[in-house]
Amino acid sequence: MKCATVAIIGRPSSGKSTLLNTICEMKVSITARTPQTTRNAIRGIYTDERGQLIFTDTPGYHLSDKEMNKRLQETAVKSLEECDVILYMLDAKRPAGEEELAIAAILSKTKTPVVCCLNKSDILKENEIEEGKQFLHDHLPDSTVLIASAKKDEGVDEILIELFKLAPEGELLYPVDSYTDQPVEFRVSEIIREKAINLVTDELPHSIFVEIPDIEYKEAENTVWIRAFINVERDSQKGIVVGKGGENIKKIRQGSEKEIRLIFPGKKLRLDLQVKAKDKWRNNGIVLDKILR
Repeated sequence: MKCATVAIIGRPSSGKSTLLNTICEMKVSITARTPQTTRNAIRGIYTDERGQLIFTDTPGYHLSDKEMNKRLQETAVKSLEECDVILYMLDAKRPAGEEELAIAAILSKTKTPVVCCLNKSDILKENEIEEGKQFLHDHLPDSTVLIASAKKDEGVDEILIELFKLAPEGELLYPVDSYTDQPVEFRVSEIIREKAINLVTDELPHSIFVEIPDIEYKEAENTVWIRAFINVERDSQKGIVVGKGGENIKKIRQGSEKEIRLIFPGKKLRLDLQVKAKDKWRNNGIVLDKILR
């Protein structure tokens, strides 16, 4: 048997979270149209007859001097230091810029084996594929380069084959039916955040974080009660999340409940959603310490 930890790195919107969900065949990491959705190192677990791969979906590597973005960079780089294999996702639909060069520079110095993947093959043109290959050949000449579409589940088996080739022998670290090791509260909060950010536009998605102060199990009623706070940065943003006549908060609740029920099969669910404002929380070290773990 083989067992390896695999860190997935790439620019925002390169398809890291989509790939992780495709491999695990479950919602492990949230996805959205908005770049930089992932804020934490999200772990997904894949097991078959070959062994086990424990993936870490890192935040999109984005160059910025803002406090929150610097912390996200640190989370991504730290994950690279603690893994057996690195999977570098490159979106060749976008020309390689400063962020891609920064990632390649980090990876060129590591002793950890790197597997490169040109993602979004379903929409890539031939010249984009060749330019992506050339970039990787110039900056990471010793790395294997694969082409895949995480969204369409094309080329994913080839990624797994390559990762298992590089995986060291070892016993499984998780039960065979595990697909994540994230705490329930975190998984619930991420589901709610995904539904919220997909309903709003512009900068507001980045102004949202979700707290779960209470999950109560009432065995006699076979019911799970969840209280959740959707936090924004300004009072004026609360109305956008709630929506006219409560339309948006209703959609967030309905969409969230559908996926949260999968975490508590056979249980009745009661979800209490409230919207609060925490002024300039993205520059608040105490809040960042709490949500960026």
